[in-house]
Amino acid sequence: MDVAEVTRNYLYLFIVFLPAMVANGSPVVFKGKNPLDMGKNFIDGYRILGDGKTVEGFIVGVLAGTIFGVIEAAVAWDTRYIAIGFLGGLGAMLGDVTGSFIKRRLGYKRGQPVLFLDQLDFALCTTVFYYLYDIEMNPISLLLIYVTIFLLHILTNRLAHKTGLKNVPY
Repeated sequence: MDVAEVTRNYLYLFIVFLPAMVANGSPVVFKGKNPLDMGKNFIDGYRILGDGKTVEGFIVGVLAGTIFGVIEAAVAWDTRYIAIGFLGGLGAMLGDVTGSFIKRRLGYKRGQPVLFLDQLDFALCTTVFYYLYDIEMNPISLLLIYVTIFLLHILTNRLAHKTGLKNVPY
């Protein structure tokens, strides 16, 4: 595997992961009121997910990823990007929900930061969906995508905090 191949795959993966990144950031813009866990506690006594994960946010995230995939399909003249957008949106939302579930089990309160889990939960779940959809991912390019997503997540969350979209910068 040479540098050119890794670079090509990285750029391809960046485009492929864009719908998931858009989906992950979309619920912040559209505040929901209906918690996914319906206010219920898990067997450990803590909320299953918490008030931060809403039905509206989940739907908006999946739709945002799908719409971004439709845009990519139109630009690339490749209808596969519609499925990639949908899978990216769904993977991002399921990954984010999984991250919240894990945080609640570990006793973290809503909004408390957990390094790496907060930044990469959506990307890891999306990777599983993309793998099952047979997206080509070489390990070095995928690692570089995770680093990129990690850094972009930190940057975009700080911007969202400065603009008042988020209460905390993480």
